[in-house]
Amino acid sequence: MAISVGDKIPAGTLKISAPGGTKDVSTDELFGGKKVVLFAVPGAFTPTCSAKHLPGFIDKAGDIKAKGVDSIVCLAVNDAFVMDAWGKAHNVGDAVMMAADGNAEFTRALGLEFDASDFGMGVRSQRFALIVDDGVVKGAYVEAPMKFEVSSAEAILEQL
Repeated sequence: MAISVGDKIPAGTLKISAPGGTKDVSTDELFGGKKVVLFAVPGAFTPTCSAKHLPGFIDKAGDIKAKGVDSIVCLAVNDAFVMDAWGKAHNVGDAVMMAADGNAEFTRALGLEFDASDFGMGVRSQRFALIVDDGVVKGAYVEAPMKFEVSSAEAILEQL
């Protein structure tokens, strides 16, 4: 069952790029005591993700944070090195944290995984965005298959 409004973010660990390699970051560290926008994409460097989803959050990061959001986190079922390279390719800087869920464990705990084997991609994340306040989901916006409407930066900005 997919996570929904009022649910607590499940405990888990994601990986981010750090000097000299990667670093584990717990969901408690990411979401505890903070207002966070988490958006997820099916894959780094994929067409819609690279042309629209990530760039939208980079462009709107200042506006989103001006609404009281402490951090914006981009999640994908990729490894931390790919997420780091993708972030660098889009000059994310400090606008968006690039978080890896390489084994889809967190994505599965959210109930938002899908099987992209037909595309040669294995298990991936559905496209979605969550507004999370101190670890509790305040807004959940999950896209219909092959759509990009409710999880865009612009749509999330309207919800804040």
